[in-house]
Amino acid sequence: MRGIVNVEQAEAWNGYEGNHWAGNHDRYDAVNSGFNDHLLSAAAVGDGDRVLDIGCGNGQVTRLAARQAGRGHATGLDLSAPMLRRARELAAAEGVANATFIEGDAQVHPLPAAGFDVAVSRFGIMFFSDPVAAFANIARALRPGGRVALLSLRAGDGSELEPVFAAVRRDLPGLVGGARESGAREPVAREPVAPGPDSMSDPDRVRQVLTGAGFTDVGTSPVDAPQVWGRDAEDAAAFLGAWGPVQHIMRQVEPDAAARARHTLTEALRPFEQPDAVRLRGTAWLITAIRP
Repeated sequence: MRGIVNVEQAEAWNGYEGNHWAGNHDRYDAVNSGFNDHLLSAAAVGDGDRVLDIGCGNGQVTRLAARQAGRGHATGLDLSAPMLRRARELAAAEGVANATFIEGDAQVHPLPAAGFDVAVSRFGIMFFSDPVAAFANIARALRPGGRVALLSLRAGDGSELEPVFAAVRRDLPGLVGGARESGAREPVAREPVAPGPDSMSDPDRVRQVLTGAGFTDVGTSPVDAPQVWGRDAEDAAAFLGAWGPVQHIMRQVEPDAAARARHTLTEALRPFEQPDAVRLRGTAWLITAIRP
């Protein structure tokens, strides 16, 4: 792929995973939008600011940042053509004229030097094959004194999705947990420092990566938010079962094991049913830093 070095992720997000996210943008936003206030409060986007949204996906955060920027502008950058198409459609439908969406690899994309005041990301930073290179490129794109506000998973630290996954591991032994925007872009059977949901879940590693890329004043704060996974346990289980990492492993096991896993998943979600939705607590790190 031209201009892409993070080839494995580009293939995933231009295949099944990206199409599923684009086709279910409202559901994935329901999972992750509870974190929006944490992110945008930390970003402190002001009127006239130029905002870069890294791994923007279907563009909800880009659109929110664009509205907050007023006379400014928000640019969403992502590897996924299907999600970028959806992002452009949604921006047009909502009348958000000061948002632009670009297909590219944040590790190498030729972003304008000092072209942005603030960079944000809602769970889009865990999938770089070379995170120091990616953040160095982002730092170059920020003006001196520019800032970042980012979300990454706080894996296994109070997330209610983890016990749900634990219940189905007997039938899906490759399922270790994780999420991109609390939904993993691929299975998590790998080392935490490799691209994947857990790659930025250690605050020490976060500080190491960002300082290595030239940022200062790196901070990590734990934040929680409710995540809506479906109308009821059956609906939530069907959605989770079609989600990339779960679907990947379902395809590798015997049909009986997959059927048992779907039943177990449904029952594991029942304790989280509320009158209007299935809600689970999600956990994340809110990361802030300054480009000196």
